[in-house]
Amino acid sequence: MLRLRAVLIDLDGTLMDTAPDLAEAANRMRADFGLPPLPPERVAQYVGKGADALVHRSLTDQIDGQVAPEQFGPARTAFLLHYHAVNGEASVVFDGVPQALIGLRQRGWHLACVTNKPREFTLPLLQRAGLAPLLDAVVCGDEVEHKKPHPEIVLRACSLLGVAPGETALIGDSVNDVLAGRAAGVRVVLVESGYNEGEPVASLAGEGVDAIVPGLLDAARWLDQAAS
Repeated sequence: MLRLRAVLIDLDGTLMDTAPDLAEAANRMRADFGLPPLPPERVAQYVGKGADALVHRSLTDQIDGQVAPEQFGPARTAFLLHYHAVNGEASVVFDGVPQALIGLRQRGWHLACVTNKPREFTLPLLQRAGLAPLLDAVVCGDEVEHKKPHPEIVLRACSLLGVAPGETALIGDSVNDVLAGRAAGVRVVLVESGYNEGEPVASLAGEGVDAIVPGLLDAARWLDQAAS
């Protein structure tokens, strides 16, 4: 039986489909540099390691791309400006997410959102989507020294909630969540609704992943059964 006191949940690709807004901001940034737009599904593959990585990847159109330092600063400023303008406009909450969060809370578990997204975008997005009141804590990428796949965000959330990693589960959609969760010592459940940097979530099955399910409501049901 799985003993749980808290559940940590990723944002992009797990709670919400935020790729449309991220793609719009990235393509506006590219236009500023005279570059043609990328398909939204391409930009979605570049989501996962925070805004800085997305800027590099979107400008170079490569998963491991790096722009020159003198270009990165203006590009990052442009991206953040454009993302402020569109954040939440086209993003949608995945089906079943509110019900899943309510069910997890009724189970008596603490809930936190753990995301590499900067706080200035995360909180307005969660509030606009109506999800903020269902969460006990939010830990963002600009509040820690190391983003996921480093475990710092996960461990910070455990500390804020007053729980041990062994009493915690992480629900995410990518290899970044797997690596962060495994390093932190929490259980990991993956949903198939997200991005995983363009790779199938099924490819992550194995050591360090407790379950792979279609969406957050399925993850909540799996945790409920595992803890019963």
